[in-house]
Amino acid sequence: MSIVVTGATGHLGRHVVEQLLEKVPAEQITAVVRDESKAADLAARGVRLAVADYNTPETFDGLFAAGDKVLLISGNEFDKGRVQQHRVVIEAAKAAGVSLLAYTSAPGGLTAALADDHRATEEVLLSSGLPYSLLRNGWYHENYTENLAPVLAHDAVVQAAGTGRIASASRADYAAAAVAVLTGEGHENTTYELSGDEAWGFAEYAAELSRQTGKEIVYNSVSPEAFASILTGAGLPEAFAGILAGVDVSIEKGELAATPGDLSRLTGRPTTPIAESVAAALKG
Repeated sequence: MSIVVTGATGHLGRHVVEQLLEKVPAEQITAVVRDESKAADLAARGVRLAVADYNTPETFDGLFAAGDKVLLISGNEFDKGRVQQHRVVIEAAKAAGVSLLAYTSAPGGLTAALADDHRATEEVLLSSGLPYSLLRNGWYHENYTENLAPVLAHDAVVQAAGTGRIASASRADYAAAAVAVLTGEGHENTTYELSGDEAWGFAEYAAELSRQTGKEIVYNSVSPEAFASILTGAGLPEAFAGILAGVDVSIEKGELAATPGDLSRLTGRPTTPIAESVAAALKG
């Protein structure tokens, strides 16, 4: 029996594998990667590597074994049919008879286009008959703290979220929840709405950045159209910029502000405050 993590060299996947290594022997972990060289450090620590690509279904043939627990980390190739990519993994897991497939989804109340692929994947997973756990991850602190250069260059946080609030958490927090599900018992056929313990707004975020940098940083709220234009001007593909602007619309509606407490209950600890992630990014 193995715990199998897809997308294991991605931002979230690496956190999951690192935290799994603290709980189970390395030989019980299989890291699914597209580029073996990017996981050489994991292999050196005893993690089994499996080379597979969501876009090449046959690479998943025989990858899973009966009894495996699988974490399907959603793909980030928005232009390559993510639902079909995820279906490849789900079908391979079903054929193998895995004991649990956990999927990193999106919050149940999110109406932005970003959620569409997640909802469709959930439907595929539920109709498969596999024992499942839906990890409906909220927004990550790092979606903002890893992109501080333009904020610090212009002394401004620019978003299209108005006075909306976000109950975000760190990637390490969400990874800890996945590890709890993968290593624990009784998580079959469950849905977890995962978010930070406290919601915050962008004016507060700008104030926290000001406090930690000693600069006067303001929050400028712009229209979704203007925000999408700013993002495309910075080099993002038009479709992806539209998706991110749509998320801000959802934030303004309060769709990412819920704090049901599932994340801290799963991990057994409070979630990471946004101020802590800001500090880590500034030390960077």
